[in-house]
Amino acid sequence: MKLTLYYAPMTCALVPYVALTEAGAPFEVENLNTRTNAHRTPEFLALNPKHKVPVLIIDGEPLTENVAIQLWIARTFPHARLLPADPGAEIKAISVMSWITSTIHPHLTHNQRPENHCDMPGSEEAVRRVGRRLLFEDFAIADAMLSGRDWLFEHFTTADTYFYWAFRRALSFKLDLSRFEHCTAHFDRVQQRPSVQKVLAHEKQVLDTFARAA
Repeated sequence: MKLTLYYAPMTCALVPYVALTEAGAPFEVENLNTRTNAHRTPEFLALNPKHKVPVLIIDGEPLTENVAIQLWIARTFPHARLLPADPGAEIKAISVMSWITSTIHPHLTHNQRPENHCDMPGSEEAVRRVGRRLLFEDFAIADAMLSGRDWLFEHFTTADTYFYWAFRRALSFKLDLSRFEHCTAHFDRVQQRPSVQKVLAHEKQVLDTFARAA
């Protein structure tokens, strides 16, 4: 089986990168510079016309959408225990990942790209303000979920990585998230995992390479 992950720094492509690393899967990485619109080239659009990462190429066939990619990795490499083994808990983990995809991720975009949500001149700060309010509501829910536990489920799963990425992205906007103490402790635990450290080192190397090429 040949696997290639299309990845861009700071994006949610970090999540399947960590999952593949946790699984010990052999895979190649194609690094995209979204600042130079590498995700909008004809070659990439042929793989994913939605012009987004991650994309996982499995024996030449592209698989898109983060939750689907994580499910495929978890089910292809069950020894990695990337999802709970209990069917009921597995469904709940998929529900959490779907919540991150459908709710938290869009609220992050309000802060990163407010122009995507309103094109009225001078509206950017208002969009960011709404995005912050919605994010804080999301993180309050997650904080309650993580109260008294190390992980979202009985052991570390790919859902933990996905939430880690979302919280990390919010931190990059210089938001004060200190009130969410359980989320913060969870963030620190996930970041200490060797798989995450490996991806963060790769991210830094790629960002440095892109900066030198600019």
